[in-house]
Amino acid sequence: MLRRQILAAGATLSLPAIARAQAPWPSQPLRLIVPFAAGGPTDIPARLFAERMGEALPNRVVVENRTGAGVVVGSDAVAKAPKDGLTMLYTTVAHASLRPLFPRLPFDPVADFTPVALVGVIPMIVTVNKDVPARTLRDLEGQLKTAPGGLDYASSGNGGAVHLAAELMLNRMGARANHVPYRGTAAAMPDVLNGTIPIIVDVATSAVTFVQRGETRALAVMDDRRLPQLPDVPTTEEAGYPGLTAFTWHMVMAPSGTPDEVIRAANAAFNRAAAEPAVQSRLGDLAMRVVSDSTPASAAAWLRDETAKWEGLVRSANIRIE
Repeated sequence: MLRRQILAAGATLSLPAIARAQAPWPSQPLRLIVPFAAGGPTDIPARLFAERMGEALPNRVVVENRTGAGVVVGSDAVAKAPKDGLTMLYTTVAHASLRPLFPRLPFDPVADFTPVALVGVIPMIVTVNKDVPARTLRDLEGQLKTAPGGLDYASSGNGGAVHLAAELMLNRMGARANHVPYRGTAAAMPDVLNGTIPIIVDVATSAVTFVQRGETRALAVMDDRRLPQLPDVPTTEEAGYPGLTAFTWHMVMAPSGTPDEVIRAANAAFNRAAAEPAVQSRLGDLAMRVVSDSTPASAAAWLRDETAKWEGLVRSANIRIE
C-alpha cells in the first residue's frame, strides 16, 4: 500500500535537464530549513541530503535549524519566504497535525506549501517493558481492556508523533490508557525500562536499540512490511490489525507558488541523492526506508492522506497542546 501511494504519475527533470530549465536555480545558496534541533534524528538525514544535493545542483545547500513551538517557527519562515526556490522546508509527520493542535497558526500547512519530495519513512513500533505479560498485540489489547484503573503509556510529548501513534492504536482497539507525556523519548525511556510505565509506541530509530538489547519487547511494527533490524517482529497487519500504520516521515516542501520548474528540478536532485547506496545505507541504519522515486504529485497525495488521518485523530480524541 505504501509503495502504491508513493508511485504516482508525474514527470521529473533529469539532472542534465536542470541546466536547460529556464533559470530554475539562482546562484545564491539554497537554504534547507529544519524545524528541529541540530544533531537530532531529523537534522542528520537533512544534512546528508544537503551534502549530496550540493554536488548535483549549481548552488550550495545550507541547512538552517529554526526551532520553536514544535515545527511552527521553522515552517512559518518557509511559508513566508520568497518563492524563488532558495528556501525549502525539511519536515516530518508533525506537519500533518498542525491545524487542530495550533488553531492560531500564522500559515496554512497545506495551502502555503508545495511538496517537493517524500524522501523517507520510519515506522513506529509498539513496545512494552520486558516484564509486561503481553506477547502479542492482541494480548496487549486484552490487558488494556481489563487492567484496573487502566495501563499507562509514555510519549515524547503531548501532541507529538509518538503520542498520536499510540492514540491511533488505542482508537483501533477500542481501548483506553493513561497518557504520560515526557520532554522527549530520552526522558521517557528510563521509566519504561524500570517498569514505571509499561508501554511506549516509539519511532523505530530509537526503539530498535532497546528491543535488540532485550530491554523492551516489540509487539508489532506499524507498517505494511517487517523491519530488517527486527525480522521476527510482525507487522500490525500480521498481528491482526490491517491498515493500522504509523510513520514519522520526512518530506521536503517549498513555499506555495514556487515555479514548477524549480519544484521538478529539486525533486530530481533529491531523488538522485536518495538513490545513492551510501545514502540508503546510512539512513537504513536509522531504520528509514528511503524513497527514491517520489514525485511532487505523489508527495502531495501522501501529505493530503496523512493530514486527513492525523487531523481527524486529533479532533476525535480531543488532543490539545497544554
